[in-house]
Amino acid sequence: MDLDEIQLSAEEAMDKAVEYLKHEMRGVRTGRASTALVEFVKVDYYGSPTDLRSLALISVPEATQILIKPFDPSSMAMIVKAIQTSGLGLNPMTEGKQIRLNLPALSGERRLQLSGSIRQMGEQAKVTVRNARRDANKHVEQISKDKTQHVSEDEVEAAKEEIQEMLKRYEKQVDDLTAAKMKEIEAI
Repeated sequence: MDLDEIQLSAEEAMDKAVEYLKHEMRGVRTGRASTALVEFVKVDYYGSPTDLRSLALISVPEATQILIKPFDPSSMAMIVKAIQTSGLGLNPMTEGKQIRLNLPALSGERRLQLSGSIRQMGEQAKVTVRNARRDANKHVEQISKDKTQHVSEDEVEAAKEEIQEMLKRYEKQVDDLTAAKMKEIEAI
């Protein structure tokens, strides 16, 4: 593995951490309804856990409602049970062949809890990014000690500096994402 490959793999790991954070934040409830809130709820569909978005059409008819229309009407009870046990704090109401979720306004205490969980997600993403930097720096050190590889000290230092710059870029992305999501939660 040469220095470029090390930097590339570190960047991939950091990018995956940021993408995972974006994915996780989509499921955090804000003041308005979003299909992302329930898309990834796992429904026990005939013995296999399946994402809700694979089993139903999900829409937002109003700012505080989510409407779920199952493709298979026999799966209604399974979907309702999955939403109730998901920990979202939502009470599904069945209306014929569809399920309606009314989202109550967030209380001040709940907003603080969500902000705290967003901060925690951001910190976990930063830890992952820093671990990628640590691993990359270890590989760079191994290459510098390996006599079969002809790498100068300047190249090693340049690689470490590039990895550090990458870390700063990705940490800033994480900070921006968490700040935007927290602002979204606090908006009424």
